[in-house]
Amino acid sequence: MNLPGRHNIDMDHPRGGTALVVVLVVIVLLSLAAYTFTELMLAETEATERYGRGALTQAFADSGVELAAAWPFQAPEQDPVDLYHNPEIFRAALLQDHAVERGRGRVSLVAPVESDSTGTQIRFGLIDESARLNPNALIGFGLDDDLTREMLMYLPDMTEDVADAILDWVDTDDDTREYGAETDVYLTFTPPYEAKNGPLESVDELLLIAGVTPELLYGEDANRNGLLDPNENDGEATPPLDNADGVLNPGWAAFLTVHSRESNLRPDGTPKININQPLLTVLYDELAEEFGEDSGIPHFITAYRLNGSTNLPPLYPEGSDNTTGDIETDEALQNAAQSLAKSLGGGTGSAVTRGGMDITVGPSYDFISLYDLIGAEIEVDIIKGATSSTETLVSPWGSASGELAESLPFIFENFTIRDAEFIEGRINVNQARLECLLGLPDMPPDLAEAIVAAAPQFVEGQPTSDVLSYRNTTGWLLIDGLTDLTTMRLLDRYLTVRGGVYRVNAVGHFDRGGPVARVEAIIDSTITPPRVVFQRDLTHLGPGYRIDQLSPSSVE
Repeated sequence: MNLPGRHNIDMDHPRGGTALVVVLVVIVLLSLAAYTFTELMLAETEATERYGRGALTQAFADSGVELAAAWPFQAPEQDPVDLYHNPEIFRAALLQDHAVERGRGRVSLVAPVESDSTGTQIRFGLIDESARLNPNALIGFGLDDDLTREMLMYLPDMTEDVADAILDWVDTDDDTREYGAETDVYLTFTPPYEAKNGPLESVDELLLIAGVTPELLYGEDANRNGLLDPNENDGEATPPLDNADGVLNPGWAAFLTVHSRESNLRPDGTPKININQPLLTVLYDELAEEFGEDSGIPHFITAYRLNGSTNLPPLYPEGSDNTTGDIETDEALQNAAQSLAKSLGGGTGSAVTRGGMDITVGPSYDFISLYDLIGAEIEVDIIKGATSSTETLVSPWGSASGELAESLPFIFENFTIRDAEFIEGRINVNQARLECLLGLPDMPPDLAEAIVAAAPQFVEGQPTSDVLSYRNTTGWLLIDGLTDLTTMRLLDRYLTVRGGVYRVNAVGHFDRGGPVARVEAIIDSTITPPRVVFQRDLTHLGPGYRIDQLSPSSVE
């Protein structure tokens, strides 16, 4: 029955709005899926971009190593490039240009300022490995155990037992030094191993030596940037453990190297004249051919080898004569030289002369230092016809400051006192830290302090070329009045002004932030072409530097 005013409801059919609800739910789900997919794609795109930019900064840093390797290798006629602090070349070098600043990729070669004990300054250049002590080379100086140990004792927190243990590790024998350690000690370690009795291959290898700890080797500089960062000056609050004294302790790694050496050749790659060579005939003829007899150079140098100097005191009275340290070897060499001289003179009993000097007996003295050439006087017999007379020969190179500024570059460029192609382990006085200088035998402490106080000073953005071009030999210490000739004669065997092996800290970065990559490498420029002998990635230690330090707003 149908009631009036009411509609009939068909209970067999659902409401038509249900389909709309389902459609709306499906749309919402599809929208959510699309949003999620889009978000994932955006995240993936961002991650891909980050990865790509990170890979680019790594490539920038690697390119910085190649950039550094190109500069030490120059033709002789080119003016030397300032490798110490040269922002024009080594700061924010553009490697990838882009219309947007964020896309401009650069590399900076960053180094600590060795004379800055607070760890707040950086420079843009290379680190000369010759500014550091080389444990491998200390044995080669031929010093006694006490003096050799003393060269290490000025390093922060160094002890006698650790110093001797280092020397025992690198020397070739199994004899334990007074405070040292040999294989018998290392066999008690877990796991046991033997003393190397050979040269260190890296500074990190020092951690195998008894008494050496990571804290001693790396100090407070956890990220290896040479700067005192906040976490490195807050005591025990955050790693690393430090003393919060406002001064960076860089650890022994900042004072030591295993790569320092320099070329003993002329700038054009030709050999220097060894003024200590055993045959005086060859020495005189070589000097006369290159400089002419009228220069007086062949006469003076040959006369010095015959008779020594009359006015310069011997540096080592017991060893000032020409000696190898072995009597039998000395006698054999002298006999061979005399025999060869006689044969050149026409047979037994014939005198061999050069410049009126009888050089048949061969040399009696060696030059201990190139500074022996400065201001020396020699008495020598000169044969004139049937008679001879004693004459005094005066060095062509005087000791006045004005003369030294001209003569010392000539002397160091053309002469050497050894045949070796390379010289190992000398210290660069233009960059060395105080602790490395104080340990050198015969180094007056006040001179070491004066050298560090006179370290190259620079205004940010300005190179130090003018300073370093003037200090092109260790003679600047004499010219500036920091020391005297006798001291320089003693120190010459330990000092240089430029090595041939460089450490590079290459930082790849973009102009406006983003990922940063850091690479440390060591480049040996004593060989041609220069070779990367060591390289490692430091990116995991963090960026190390602020972008405004590396790429200032003035960079375009």
